[in-house]
Amino acid sequence: MPGPHRPIVRRGQLQSATVSQITTAPEPTGPPPRRRGRPVGEWLLALALLLPNLVLLIVFTYRPLLDNIRLSFTDWNIAAPLANYIGLENYRTWLSDPNSHLVLRNTLIFTVATVGLSLLIGLALAMLLDQKLRGRNLVRSAIFAPFVISGAAIGIAFQFVFDPNFGMVHDLLARVGINTPDFYQEPGWALVMVTATYVWKNIGYTFVIYLAALQGRRTDLDEAAEIDGASAWQHFRRVLLPQLRPTTYFLSITVLLSSVQVFDIINVMTKGGPQGYGTTTMVYQVYRETFVNNKAGYGATVATIMFLILLVVTVVQVRVMDRGQRRD
Repeated sequence: MPGPHRPIVRRGQLQSATVSQITTAPEPTGPPPRRRGRPVGEWLLALALLLPNLVLLIVFTYRPLLDNIRLSFTDWNIAAPLANYIGLENYRTWLSDPNSHLVLRNTLIFTVATVGLSLLIGLALAMLLDQKLRGRNLVRSAIFAPFVISGAAIGIAFQFVFDPNFGMVHDLLARVGINTPDFYQEPGWALVMVTATYVWKNIGYTFVIYLAALQGRRTDLDEAAEIDGASAWQHFRRVLLPQLRPTTYFLSITVLLSSVQVFDIINVMTKGGPQGYGTTTMVYQVYRETFVNNKAGYGATVATIMFLILLVVTVVQVRVMDRGQRRD
């Protein structure tokens, strides 16, 4: 039985009709499909890993910090059971005390000198020992070794090095006809002594970090600079330093925070002297006011001021580092 009459559709017409249907298909409407979140097990694992660290930070870092700020508004003898609230009196005393300005100057000189010398000498040694030299591994170990030695032990050893009568520095200066300064009686030379001792102890840290950065640099840029005929200074300034900029920013922050907190070397070598506050920095003033003068409230005030100064300096350094990375 003949079926119903169907129109005959040619192949070209069928293809054109199919294409028109595809191109005129309606776009999907409604909200986009929701992405599936992370499984609950991953969140529980992250919480289990982070919670112990957060608890330790709160108990041993943030809580003591808040307690220190609270004590800075009190007059408290460390042996007394109670602390008397006195408001901003400790801050007014510190700002008006001429010794505070001397302590702040000592801290600034010591920090700037140690940070600058550590970065410069560490980079120079790293560039030298990055070359193929005989016995370089032994020299690398010798440079890094003082970093892991106790600061108190190094301070005791360097008391003999800087002894104005029979120390090594006295012997070296006497051979060239230079009088040895009295490092234990002149405040300026005493500050030079503790600065040199700290730099010698911690130079291995900056040396190792710079050496690792040099070994991870791009060698193709060195080859391109050599092909272009760049001089040694141009290669150092245009090729090497830009690659070391993130490392330098990192070291400037870590070395600064470390140098501001130096206590052991100063305590062993000079005890903050000579002549009272010759080598006293802010962290050593915290110790002196709290445990020697028994003024824990005033010592907390010095510690709070030091914390605020470091906070501002660190924020500025981080912002400068971020801008430098954006330019790169």
